Amino acid sequence: MIAGVPIQETVSALLMGLGLIFLIGSMIGMLRLPDFYSRVHASGNSETLGTMLVFLGLAVYNGVSITSAKLLIILMFIFVGNPIGSHILAKTAFKTGHPVWTKKSLPADILPDANMEGGEADADLHH
Repeated sequence: MIAGVPIQETVSALLMGLGLIFLIGSMIGMLRLPDFYSRVHASGNSETLGTMLVFLGLAVYNGVSITSAKLLIILMFIFVGNPIGSHILAKTAFKTGHPVWTKKSLPADILPDANMEGGEADADLHH
């Protein structure tokens, strides 16, 4: 026990808190990133890890029980399904011609100076 709190509850709270951090990172990525592909990448990676950590924390909190077994089975489906779903979404968007964001596609009033170091203003993802 740590300060009167059982170790099981402490570990589960840490796992769920860490999962919450990843889920908040996914949310920020969805709001701040410029195009569909970047948003799918942000949600696919950090949302998967965040959700898995939350479910693992819930399983630890419940202890050894049928509920924990069900949570771990759901966790495995998330582990397999989320990355596959994200990949399918991105691949379908690319095959149907959804535009890829580049610095050239920015509106003219917010384009960076063309004399940037390294030629970053002329970045193109598909040469």
